[in-house]
Order: sequence, then C-alpha cells, then structure tokens
Amino acid sequence: MRITSSAPTRIDLAGGTIDIWPLYLFHDGAQTINVAIRLYARAAITAHPEGLVSIVSEDAGVAVDAPDWSALDPRGPLPLVARLVRHFRAGGLRLVTRSESPIGAGIAGSSAMNVAVCGALAAWTDATLEPEAMLAVAQDVEAQTIDVPTGVQDYRPARYGGLAALELGVGGVRRVPLAVDPSELEARLVLAYTNASRNSGINNWDVMRRHIDGDPAVFDAFERIRDAAVAMREALARGDWAGVGREVAAEWLARKALAPGVTTPAIDAMLAAAGRAGATGGKVCGAGGGGCLFCIAPPDAVPAVRDALAAAGARLMDFKVDRHGLDVVRSG
Repeated sequence: MRITSSAPTRIDLAGGTIDIWPLYLFHDGAQTINVAIRLYARAAITAHPEGLVSIVSEDAGVAVDAPDWSALDPRGPLPLVARLVRHFRAGGLRLVTRSESPIGAGIAGSSAMNVAVCGALAAWTDATLEPEAMLAVAQDVEAQTIDVPTGVQDYRPARYGGLAALELGVGGVRRVPLAVDPSELEARLVLAYTNASRNSGINNWDVMRRHIDGDPAVFDAFERIRDAAVAMREALARGDWAGVGREVAAEWLARKALAPGVTTPAIDAMLAAAGRAGATGGKVCGAGGGGCLFCIAPPDAVPAVRDALAAAGARLMDFKVDRHGLDVVRSG
C-alpha cells in the first residue's frame, strides 16, 4: 500500500498574528483573510521492508530510523514529523516529505506539511478524524515542536483550500469562504521570496508577551490590523480592488509597529520599488523579518511590479489559487 498526500501553503492577505490564542479575544471582530496557493507540502508513506519506522526529509537531506514509533525522539532532527508519527502510533512505514516552499518563507510551509503528514498518517492507520479534529492535532503538535503558541489561521487553507475569512472569538474559529473569482485575485497578486528566511515563532512570541504585558502600542497596532482585515473583506465583497490594495498597505503599516524586526532595509527597498512600479499595496507574508512578500496591483501594472521586485533582488514565485486543500490518495 502507498499513501500520498499534499496540502497547499497560503498567502495571508490581512489579519495575521492576531490569530494566536488568546490575542484575538482582546479585539472584538478579529479575523484573518487568507488564500491557499498551489505551492504544496507533500508526504508519501510506504511499508518499511523490515518493519521499522523511517522518516525522511528530502528538503533537509535528513533521515531518521527507529525500531518503532515509540523510539522516535520528539526533539531529534525531524521533531514535527516524529511527534506526528508518535501521536498516530504508526509503525512499519517509510514516510518521505518534500516541500515546494522555500524554508522560512512565511507562507505556512510547516503548517501545510503538518496537515499533509496528518492526512497521510490518518489514512495509513485508518484513523477517523473530522477536519477540525485533525487541525486541532496539527496545531497542538506544532506548538509542542516550536515551544511557543501557534496561530489558528495557517492550518485552514492547508485543509480546505480557497479564499476565506476566519472569524476569531469566544468559542473558537469560524471559517467563511469568500465568493471571489480566484482568477481575479491571481491577476493582481505578485508573490516573491526576499531570499532571507525568518522564524515566526520568535517574532510572534515577543509580540504576544508585550501584548499580554499591556503594551499600548502593540494593542493599538492589533486594533489597526483587525480593522484592515475587516475593511479588506468588505472591499473583496464589493470587487473594490483599489480598496483591497489600500488595506494591504494599511495592514503593513500597522504590522511594522508591532516590533522592529518585522521589516528590514531590503524588504523596505523591495516594497518601495514595487510601489513606484504601480503596486497599490504590499506586505510580508507571516510574521515578517524575511521570507516572502506579496504586492497587489492593477493587472496592467503587474509586469512592471514583477520586474521591479526582481531588480530589487527578490525571487519571483509563480502560483495559482488552490481551491481544494488537503488531498490524500491511497494506492496499491
């Protein structure tokens, strides 16, 4: 038997970081807007010929072998996948992972991999998991792995695909698909890698501590991030693409107020070049400090924006919107 799975990464259009529990409880109406994209995390499981447990990361060039699932080290070289195999108590397998996202890209590559591996392991062990139960496992295991709280938004695009708002409040998360033609979004978005990876756990934990400690500047920045997400959702519903661009720009201004490390001189130069070329808004993906950025522009300005970002040192990344989310295939 062979199990293969794939899960898409995402672009967080607005409202990121506020999705970390319990931050969203302090901002009424908190929500995030994100879109799943066809840059996938992939996993494949086959039977181990000797009945052992073997996990392999093609991206890291690392392999870990153990006599059974209980012998995997949850703090070893591949801690996330090791923890997931232990959670599902999966034995006698060879699990190989591969990601199409650059390391530290800020497009939720680790969360997409988490969901892809969860889906594959659930199929391998014949576990019955409702989608939200699977996402709860993914979120908890990732928090154990990185030793800091995780947000809730990144797992939903990986599981469900599409463009959606995640409404955050008392009682949890409500995902609301947004009725926007994906081709309209694709025609206006430019995604690029800054050629510098980043660590979201560090940035997010620092911001979270300052918020809990009552830092008024952080609280105000989150209020503005919330407002930008709300206004962007309304602009998307109207088909007001100029308004969407304005809210991307507004969210970026608020995000930069969260911490000094959110932006860098290189990121500032790239976004400024894109703005001169016709972009109406741009921001980093994820917590900032590196990784990917995206810009929104009128379709006729997109070629110039792409050229400007490339000239400023960014690596352009082609993508399409993923409409389906997690895909698991059993064969053999």
